[in-house]
Amino acid sequence: MKFQSLLVLSIATLLTVGCAKEGISKETQTPPQTATTPTNLVASSISQSGQFRDGEHPTRGMVKIITENGQRYLEFDSNFKTDSGPDLFVILHNSQTVPTYNIKEKDYLSIARLKKTSGTQRYAIPNNVDLTKFSSVAVWCRKFNATFGYAPLQV
Repeated sequence: MKFQSLLVLSIATLLTVGCAKEGISKETQTPPQTATTPTNLVASSISQSGQFRDGEHPTRGMVKIITENGQRYLEFDSNFKTDSGPDLFVILHNSQTVPTYNIKEKDYLSIARLKKTSGTQRYAIPNNVDLTKFSSVAVWCRKFNATFGYAPLQV
């Protein structure tokens, strides 16, 4: 019985000391990173933004065009919401007001298939796109050529 008690006490001591040493060595080897660490800083700016308006379907939320480390993105905020539908795409349109139906191919540029119908999401804008030619962002159903909603862009 004395041997078992001594064995249990020895194992407990080894675990306690081993864990304590491991925690100390990790702290001394890797300093904690803070928000001021240069690797955590991201160079970003907002160039334009707009509030979504209803088209064929109720659509709400905000979109921003941001530049982050040289790459431009369309970023939908957490309040973005539209209805589900077939064949939905995010497009740039050349007018502040996007027609509800029958938009012309020469008037828009397709950016990507819509990822989800609500919440925060980002879409990369190709570097060769001249944003001065576009005045709004829209969620568009390619199958029925219907605009679910759009956001006129403001500086």
